[in-house]
Amino acid sequence: MLRQIVVGLGAGAAFLILDGILNGNPLAREVYAVYRPIARSSVSMVAGSLVDLAYGVILVALFVTLRHCLPGRTKLAKGLSFGALVWFLRVVMRVAGEWVITTVPPSAHVYSLVAGLVQALLVAGLIALLLPEQHAGAGGGSG
Repeated sequence: MLRQIVVGLGAGAAFLILDGILNGNPLAREVYAVYRPIARSSVSMVAGSLVDLAYGVILVALFVTLRHCLPGRTKLAKGLSFGALVWFLRVVMRVAGEWVITTVPPSAHVYSLVAGLVQALLVAGLIALLLPEQHAGAGGGSG
């Protein structure tokens, strides 16, 4: 359990770093300029950090719960499968909703989809590689 929490905090830190890289670069600032009229003038680093850290811990708990039924034979393949699932539920569905109800340019949607995919795959891959494999019969598995 302690290992899962530590990996979750590491995954949250990875989210935080990737958020800065993927959303703070010049291309992202240009593409996301459309949001400037409704964006906050400043963001709480503490709140943002806590959200990302909590998100990492929650993703580890979900991965541990789902890993036995994820496609793939290796830890990395299962992590990438999980990352694709997270990307779809977190990013694709948000972008689809924005596409339906906003007049945001397609470039913003495409950038969000690509950046979100990169982030989800990297973080989920990291989670899968850092967690020990759970063998049948260990950890309360079904056998």
